[in-house]
Amino acid sequence: MSYKPTIGLEIHVELKTKSKMFCGCVNDPLEKKPNVNICPICTGHPGTLPVINKEAVKKVLQLGMALNSEIPLKSKFDRKNYFYPDLPKGYQISQYDEPLCVGGSLAIDGKKVNLTRIHLEEDTARLVHSDKNESSLVDFNRAGVPLMELVTEPDIENGKDATDFAKELQIILRYLDISDADMEKGQMRVEANISISKDKELGTKVEIKNLNSFRAVEEAVDFEIKRQEEVLESGKKVSQETRGWNEFKKETFSQRSKEEAHDYRYFPEPDLPPLDFSDSNFIDLDFIRRSLSELPQQKRERLVKDYALKAEQIDFLIGDKKLSEFFERTVSELLADKGQEKREEKIQLVFNYFSSDLQGLLKAEHGDIGSLKITPENFADFVVMISSGEISSRIAKDLLKEMYISGLDPRQIIKDKEMSQISDESELTKTIEEVISENPKATEDYKKKGEATLQFLIGRAMKKLKGRGNPQILKELFKNKL
Repeated sequence: MSYKPTIGLEIHVELKTKSKMFCGCVNDPLEKKPNVNICPICTGHPGTLPVINKEAVKKVLQLGMALNSEIPLKSKFDRKNYFYPDLPKGYQISQYDEPLCVGGSLAIDGKKVNLTRIHLEEDTARLVHSDKNESSLVDFNRAGVPLMELVTEPDIENGKDATDFAKELQIILRYLDISDADMEKGQMRVEANISISKDKELGTKVEIKNLNSFRAVEEAVDFEIKRQEEVLESGKKVSQETRGWNEFKKETFSQRSKEEAHDYRYFPEPDLPPLDFSDSNFIDLDFIRRSLSELPQQKRERLVKDYALKAEQIDFLIGDKKLSEFFERTVSELLADKGQEKREEKIQLVFNYFSSDLQGLLKAEHGDIGSLKITPENFADFVVMISSGEISSRIAKDLLKEMYISGLDPRQIIKDKEMSQISDESELTKTIEEVISENPKATEDYKKKGEATLQFLIGRAMKKLKGRGNPQILKELFKNKL
């Protein structure tokens, strides 16, 4: 009988607010200079008093509503007591038995992962270790940053499902503008609780801390499942402990024995009042619920219905909200300009240039859709020029590059750069005669090889015409000549 893995996730997310959780210091995850955004409150000076960041509370409630959590009308903050060099007060303001959000779920590939809770706390400072690990410095810029923690039920069975859950959550966080959730910058950190057993009784739980990439989540979870299987098969017992992930060795390693809730001596935070959401003057729950934007799964369903896109095309668009918005505005402009004729063909043309040529330019310049100079109107006009045969695919590549650099109207660029397609038969015939004269062998081979030779000759002609020749007219003229 094989072992059944039982996996639950704890995901910490730094919230996108202007100030920290309990003070007015700037919340700037990009600040490089240490100990700039600090004050007596977030550095834990005696006698200071915290004040709740209402915007951070709203963002957690937003996520809870998006994930169908229950929003209790009463909530409070608690002190979680423990000592660590990056915790200036000697305790962390968190939530224990009355979190902001209870329950909820998120469906991944048709499988529902239930949530236990979503609560709000403050982040710790950051330790910077020396190269030889002989000393450590503390940067308090991160201390007190609003930190959301989402805890799932143990509904996950493998590393891929854990990764898929984290990826979908990241997209939702970005759609709702709750957090940038950039794992490389530490804005989203995943911890996995894993146990295995052969019966209905749960096995011994092991926690893997601070997984900071999707690849690390999948690899660490799958490694730990295999490690625990080997421990049990050898006749030993799995120890309840906290483990880390060694990215280079691709294995987990023991860090410390696992703490229980009573080890933290939780008690209600005496310097903060309880939260009462029955008072709409404090926070209006109905307004937050009404103002929720379209969620990724809702958008997936709509993109299938409205644009008949394939699953992989939708996955490409859904990962970046700004990307999908630009695509939809372009399609809207395109259909408004030329109506519904050849609708699906036009939409596919937009997507093809959008996902290949345009993305290539963005990657080459390390840019993103937010910094793009091209407007949806101009991109739509660009696609119209291709579909109508005004420009060839060769000219289209050069034109798009010019649009990317300048942000100008494509027709203006065509005019200024003399890039318009040549369709005049007399001008094309002159070039064809030159190509035939310069390639006598290819001309003789045409009767034997047909289409292959024809394409070679058209290519030569296009080279002479700097990509501006109309390929269809060139093809017919070559056939007539040969």
